[in-house]
Amino acid sequence: MRHFFHENVCLICPKRLETQIPWCHVLASDNIIDHVTVSLKTVDYCFPLYLYPDTDKHDLFTEHGSGTRVPNLGPKLVEQLTTAYGKQPSPEDIFYYIYAILYSTAYRKKYAEFLKTDFPRVPFTKDHSLFQELGEQGAELVGLHLLKSKRLTKPTAKFEGKGDLQVVKVMYDAKRLRVMISPDNWFAGVPAEVWEYHIGGYQVAEKWLKDRKGRTLSSEEIVTYARVITALAETIKIQSGLDALFECVESAVLEVRI
Repeated sequence: MRHFFHENVCLICPKRLETQIPWCHVLASDNIIDHVTVSLKTVDYCFPLYLYPDTDKHDLFTEHGSGTRVPNLGPKLVEQLTTAYGKQPSPEDIFYYIYAILYSTAYRKKYAEFLKTDFPRVPFTKDHSLFQELGEQGAELVGLHLLKSKRLTKPTAKFEGKGDLQVVKVMYDAKRLRVMISPDNWFAGVPAEVWEYHIGGYQVAEKWLKDRKGRTLSSEEIVTYARVITALAETIKIQSGLDALFECVESAVLEVRI
Protein backbone atom coordinates (compact mmCIF):
# COMPACT_ATOMS: atom_id res chain seq x y z
CA MET A 1 0.00 0.00 0.00
CA ARG A 2 2.96 2.34 0.43
CA HIS A 3 3.11 2.60 -3.35
CA PHE A 4 -0.09 4.67 -3.14
CA PHE A 5 1.48 7.52 -1.21
CA HIS A 6 2.20 8.85 -4.71
CA GLU A 7 0.37 8.83 -8.04
CA ASN A 8 -0.57 5.32 -9.03
CA VAL A 9 -3.32 2.99 -10.21
CA CYS A 10 -3.83 -0.68 -9.48
CA LEU A 11 -5.67 -3.76 -10.61
CA ILE A 12 -7.70 -5.51 -7.90
CA CYS A 13 -8.77 -9.14 -8.16
CA PRO A 14 -8.88 -12.32 -6.07
CA LYS A 15 -6.89 -15.48 -6.65
CA ARG A 16 -9.90 -17.72 -6.36
CA LEU A 17 -13.66 -17.57 -5.88
CA GLU A 18 -15.48 -19.10 -2.96
CA THR A 19 -18.97 -18.25 -4.21
CA GLN A 20 -21.24 -19.31 -7.06
CA ILE A 21 -21.29 -15.79 -8.50
CA PRO A 22 -19.84 -15.73 -12.03
CA TRP A 23 -16.41 -14.12 -12.19
CA CYS A 24 -16.72 -10.33 -12.40
CA HIS A 25 -14.16 -9.68 -9.70
CA VAL A 26 -11.91 -6.99 -11.08
CA LEU A 27 -11.69 -3.28 -10.39
CA ALA A 28 -9.24 -0.41 -10.72
CA SER A 29 -8.29 1.93 -7.89
CA ASP A 30 -5.95 4.86 -7.35
CA ASN A 31 -6.19 4.63 -3.57
CA ILE A 32 -5.27 2.28 -0.75
CA ILE A 33 -7.66 -0.70 -0.64
CA ASP A 34 -8.65 -3.42 1.80
CA HIS A 35 -8.74 -7.15 1.18
CA VAL A 36 -12.50 -7.36 0.54
CA THR A 37 -12.74 -4.55 -1.98
CA VAL A 38 -14.58 -6.61 -4.60
CA SER A 39 -16.18 -9.25 -2.39
CA LEU A 40 -16.66 -10.13 1.26
CA LYS A 41 -16.05 -13.77 0.38
CA THR A 42 -12.69 -13.38 -1.34
CA VAL A 43 -9.26 -12.13 -0.37
CA ASP A 44 -8.42 -9.47 -2.92
CA TYR A 45 -4.96 -8.68 -4.20
CA CYS A 46 -3.64 -5.31 -5.34
CA PHE A 47 -1.35 -5.07 -8.36
CA PRO A 48 -0.01 -1.50 -8.61
CA LEU A 49 1.07 -0.28 -12.04
CA TYR A 50 4.09 1.50 -10.57
CA LEU A 51 6.45 0.69 -7.71
CA TYR A 52 8.16 3.40 -5.71
CA PRO A 53 11.50 2.71 -4.02
CA ASP A 54 11.40 2.38 -0.25
CA THR A 55 13.78 5.10 0.90
CA ASP A 56 12.70 5.14 4.54
CA LYS A 57 11.26 2.82 7.17
CA HIS A 58 9.43 -0.37 6.20
CA ASP A 59 6.00 0.49 7.52
CA LEU A 60 2.77 1.85 6.08
CA PHE A 61 2.58 4.96 8.24
CA THR A 62 5.93 6.55 7.43
CA GLU A 63 6.10 8.98 4.54
CA HIS A 64 8.36 7.60 1.83
CA GLY A 65 10.55 9.56 -0.55
CA SER A 66 9.12 9.66 -4.04
CA GLY A 67 12.33 8.53 -5.75
CA THR A 68 12.00 7.26 -9.31
CA ARG A 69 9.04 5.01 -9.91
CA VAL A 70 9.41 1.86 -11.97
CA PRO A 71 6.69 -0.02 -13.88
CA ASN A 72 5.47 -3.16 -12.13
CA LEU A 73 5.68 -5.14 -15.38
CA GLY A 74 7.79 -8.12 -16.40
CA PRO A 75 10.68 -6.83 -18.53
CA LYS A 76 10.42 -9.86 -20.83
CA LEU A 77 6.75 -9.14 -21.48
CA VAL A 78 7.50 -5.53 -22.39
CA GLU A 79 10.38 -6.67 -24.59
CA GLN A 80 8.22 -9.15 -26.51
CA LEU A 81 5.40 -6.64 -26.99
CA THR A 82 7.92 -4.09 -28.25
CA THR A 83 9.26 -6.61 -30.76
CA ALA A 84 5.76 -7.56 -31.92
CA TYR A 85 4.50 -3.98 -32.29
CA GLY A 86 7.67 -2.30 -33.50
CA LYS A 87 7.47 0.22 -30.66
CA GLN A 88 7.41 0.00 -26.89
CA PRO A 89 3.93 0.31 -25.38
CA SER A 90 3.67 2.50 -22.30
CA PRO A 91 2.87 0.92 -18.93
CA GLU A 92 -0.55 2.60 -19.10
CA ASP A 93 -1.20 1.11 -22.55
CA ILE A 94 -0.57 -2.38 -21.17
CA PHE A 95 -2.65 -1.75 -18.05
CA TYR A 96 -5.63 -0.49 -20.08
CA TYR A 97 -5.40 -3.41 -22.51
CA ILE A 98 -5.46 -5.90 -19.62
CA TYR A 99 -8.42 -4.11 -18.04
CA ALA A 100 -10.41 -4.28 -21.27
CA ILE A 101 -9.74 -8.00 -21.66
CA LEU A 102 -10.85 -8.70 -18.09
CA TYR A 103 -14.12 -6.85 -18.73
CA SER A 104 -14.95 -8.90 -21.82
CA THR A 105 -17.93 -11.15 -21.11
CA ALA A 106 -16.64 -13.64 -23.68
CA TYR A 107 -13.29 -13.86 -21.86
CA ARG A 108 -15.05 -14.39 -18.53
CA LYS A 109 -17.25 -17.15 -19.93
CA LYS A 110 -14.43 -18.96 -21.75
CA TYR A 111 -12.18 -19.06 -18.71
CA ALA A 112 -14.91 -19.32 -16.07
CA GLU A 113 -13.60 -22.53 -14.49
CA PHE A 114 -9.99 -21.37 -14.46
CA LEU A 115 -10.91 -18.02 -12.92
CA LYS A 116 -12.42 -19.83 -9.93
CA THR A 117 -9.06 -21.23 -8.89
CA ASP A 118 -6.29 -18.86 -9.94
CA PHE A 119 -5.37 -15.35 -10.99
CA PRO A 120 -6.58 -14.38 -14.47
CA ARG A 121 -4.22 -14.98 -17.38
CA VAL A 122 -4.33 -12.44 -20.18
CA PRO A 123 -3.83 -13.24 -23.87
CA PHE A 124 -2.00 -10.56 -25.84
CA THR A 125 -2.66 -9.91 -29.50
CA LYS A 126 -0.06 -9.74 -32.28
CA ASP A 127 -2.03 -6.93 -33.89
CA HIS A 128 -0.86 -3.54 -32.66
CA SER A 129 -3.96 -1.72 -33.90
CA LEU A 130 -6.16 -4.20 -32.02
CA PHE A 131 -3.98 -3.73 -28.93
CA GLN A 132 -4.53 0.02 -29.20
CA GLU A 133 -8.28 -0.32 -29.74
CA LEU A 134 -8.68 -2.50 -26.67
CA GLY A 135 -6.43 -0.14 -24.73
CA GLU A 136 -8.69 2.79 -25.60
CA GLN A 137 -11.71 0.89 -24.30
CA GLY A 138 -9.81 -0.11 -21.16
CA ALA A 139 -8.83 3.52 -20.55
CA GLU A 140 -12.49 4.52 -20.79
CA LEU A 141 -13.44 1.84 -18.26
CA VAL A 142 -10.71 2.87 -15.83
CA GLY A 143 -11.79 6.51 -16.10
CA LEU A 144 -15.38 5.51 -15.37
CA HIS A 145 -14.48 3.32 -12.40
CA LEU A 146 -12.31 6.02 -10.87
CA LEU A 147 -15.17 8.50 -11.48
CA LYS A 148 -12.83 10.68 -13.55
CA SER A 149 -14.31 10.17 -17.01
CA LYS A 150 -15.67 13.07 -19.04
CA ARG A 151 -18.68 10.85 -19.72
CA LEU A 152 -19.80 11.61 -16.16
CA THR A 153 -20.05 15.36 -16.66
CA LYS A 154 -23.80 15.08 -17.24
CA PRO A 155 -25.11 12.17 -15.14
CA THR A 156 -28.04 10.22 -16.58
CA ALA A 157 -29.56 9.63 -13.13
CA LYS A 158 -31.27 12.49 -11.28
CA PHE A 159 -32.30 12.96 -7.68
CA GLU A 160 -35.96 13.82 -7.13
CA GLY A 161 -38.13 14.35 -4.08
CA LYS A 162 -38.49 16.62 -1.13
CA GLY A 163 -37.86 16.91 2.58
CA ASP A 164 -35.32 14.95 4.59
CA LEU A 165 -32.64 13.24 2.46
CA GLN A 166 -32.06 10.40 4.91
CA VAL A 167 -31.55 6.90 3.51
CA VAL A 168 -34.44 5.09 5.20
CA LYS A 169 -34.96 2.01 3.04
CA VAL A 170 -33.36 1.20 -0.31
CA MET A 171 -35.80 -0.24 -2.85
CA TYR A 172 -35.94 -0.44 -6.63
CA ASP A 173 -39.09 0.59 -8.52
CA ALA A 174 -38.78 -1.35 -11.79
CA LYS A 175 -41.84 0.28 -13.38
CA ARG A 176 -40.61 3.83 -12.86
CA LEU A 177 -36.88 3.01 -13.05
CA ARG A 178 -36.30 4.58 -9.65
CA VAL A 179 -34.07 3.78 -6.70
CA MET A 180 -36.04 4.75 -3.61
CA ILE A 181 -34.25 5.87 -0.45
CA SER A 182 -37.49 6.83 1.31
CA PRO A 183 -41.17 7.26 0.34
CA ASP A 184 -40.49 10.89 -0.63
CA ASN A 185 -37.04 10.70 -2.23
CA TRP A 186 -35.48 8.72 -5.05
CA PHE A 187 -33.00 8.62 -7.91
CA ALA A 188 -34.71 8.53 -11.30
CA GLY A 189 -33.38 7.20 -14.59
CA VAL A 190 -31.89 3.94 -13.31
CA PRO A 191 -32.43 1.04 -15.77
CA ALA A 192 -32.86 -2.44 -14.34
CA GLU A 193 -29.58 -3.70 -15.83
CA VAL A 194 -27.76 -0.87 -14.08
CA TRP A 195 -29.49 -1.52 -10.77
CA GLU A 196 -28.59 -5.21 -10.96
CA TYR A 197 -25.00 -4.75 -12.16
CA HIS A 198 -22.37 -6.51 -10.03
CA ILE A 199 -18.69 -5.91 -9.59
CA GLY A 200 -17.44 -8.90 -7.69
CA GLY A 201 -19.82 -9.85 -4.91
CA TYR A 202 -21.43 -6.42 -4.69
CA GLN A 203 -24.52 -5.09 -6.42
CA VAL A 204 -22.99 -1.65 -6.77
CA ALA A 205 -26.06 0.59 -7.03
CA GLU A 206 -27.66 -1.05 -3.99
CA LYS A 207 -24.56 -1.43 -1.81
CA TRP A 208 -23.50 2.22 -2.14
CA LEU A 209 -26.78 3.35 -0.61
CA LYS A 210 -27.12 0.52 1.92
CA ASP A 211 -23.72 1.46 3.33
CA ARG A 212 -25.26 4.87 4.09
CA LYS A 213 -28.53 3.67 5.58
CA GLY A 214 -29.65 5.94 8.42
CA ARG A 215 -27.53 8.82 7.17
CA THR A 216 -28.66 12.03 5.52
CA LEU A 217 -27.08 12.35 2.10
CA SER A 218 -25.08 15.49 1.42
CA SER A 219 -25.33 17.31 -1.89
CA GLU A 220 -21.91 15.93 -2.80
CA GLU A 221 -23.04 12.37 -2.09
CA ILE A 222 -26.14 12.85 -4.24
CA VAL A 223 -23.96 13.96 -7.15
CA THR A 224 -21.55 11.09 -6.57
CA TYR A 225 -24.31 8.47 -6.61
CA ALA A 226 -25.72 9.89 -9.85
CA ARG A 227 -22.22 9.63 -11.34
CA VAL A 228 -21.88 6.05 -10.08
CA ILE A 229 -25.12 5.11 -11.85
CA THR A 230 -23.90 6.78 -15.03
CA ALA A 231 -20.55 5.00 -14.78
CA LEU A 232 -22.31 1.64 -14.55
CA ALA A 233 -24.51 2.45 -17.57
CA GLU A 234 -21.46 3.47 -19.61
CA THR A 235 -19.59 0.34 -18.48
CA ILE A 236 -22.38 -1.84 -19.83
CA LYS A 237 -22.24 0.00 -23.16
CA ILE A 238 -18.50 -0.52 -23.49
CA GLN A 239 -18.73 -4.17 -22.48
CA SER A 240 -21.22 -4.83 -25.27
CA GLY A 241 -18.50 -4.14 -27.82
CA LEU A 242 -15.62 -5.95 -26.13
CA ASP A 243 -16.57 -9.50 -27.06
CA ALA A 244 -16.02 -8.96 -30.78
CA LEU A 245 -12.60 -7.48 -30.03
CA PHE A 246 -11.75 -10.42 -27.75
CA GLU A 247 -12.61 -12.85 -30.55
CA CYS A 248 -10.12 -11.02 -32.75
CA VAL A 249 -7.50 -11.41 -30.04
CA GLU A 250 -8.21 -15.14 -29.91
CA SER A 251 -7.50 -15.44 -33.62
CA ALA A 252 -4.17 -13.60 -33.38
CA VAL A 253 -2.64 -14.47 -30.01
CA LEU A 254 0.96 -13.54 -29.35
CA GLU A 255 2.86 -16.39 -27.76
CA VAL A 256 4.41 -14.68 -24.77
CA ARG A 257 7.36 -16.45 -23.12
CA ILE A 258 8.15 -15.23 -19.62
